[in-house]
Amino acid sequence: MADIPCGDDPEPGERLPDGPLYVPVRPGPSGCATRLFRTPLGDRTAVAFTSARRLTATLGAGQPWIRLAAPALRALVAPLGVTSLTVDPQLSAPAAAPVARTAVLVRALTPGPADVTHRARAHRD
Repeated sequence: MADIPCGDDPEPGERLPDGPLYVPVRPGPSGCATRLFRTPLGDRTAVAFTSARRLTATLGAGQPWIRLAAPALRALVAPLGVTSLTVDPQLSAPAAAPVARTAVLVRALTPGPADVTHRARAHRD
């Protein structure tokens, strides 16, 4: 690993791995777009991994990726206002389970206790 010299790097002296990184992307109509994530404090960050195995272990086998050097990744996300780069994050939240549409409709159509009381009063009047 090599130290990054002072300059455009927001954190001089940060140690990054030598060589290209594995960067998660999402396919789009114009090609691939770099996926951005949020830090625990809510700031946007670019994420990269030192190996395909680490990327797959964190984001799953179906996650598409490209290889980019750290300076290229930083230059790619800088116009979006993203200045941080997280390499090999170890913790990630699992994807939220989709809610079954029928369950949502059943809850929306099922009257609650207040609805039943209101209907009973309206029926007596």
